[in-house]
Amino acid sequence: MADALIIELDGYGVEDYERVNGHLGIDMQNGTGDWPQGLLTHSAASKDGGFLIYEVWASKADQERFMEERLGRALEEGGVERPSRMEWLELTAHHNPGG
Repeated sequence: MADALIIELDGYGVEDYERVNGHLGIDMQNGTGDWPQGLLTHSAASKDGGFLIYEVWASKADQERFMEERLGRALEEGGVERPSRMEWLELTAHHNPGG
């Protein structure tokens, strides 16, 4: 079963998120670009005082490889420091009924 990841970025907003995605070569307006291998679902939202990302990955190893190879550098280039929270969740179920 896949694993879910919650990432919270306190003090950051949509502009920061878009800037980091620009460094990754991903266009969040239309969903095109260089998506990482193993990423099954990606959702993002503003929250009071920050930003939250919810992802489903085929494996933790896929996300760790993405962090090492691309995301870490993109965060740095985008001026975003370490997330306030990164929490892995073991999924009981994962479906995309409308997808």
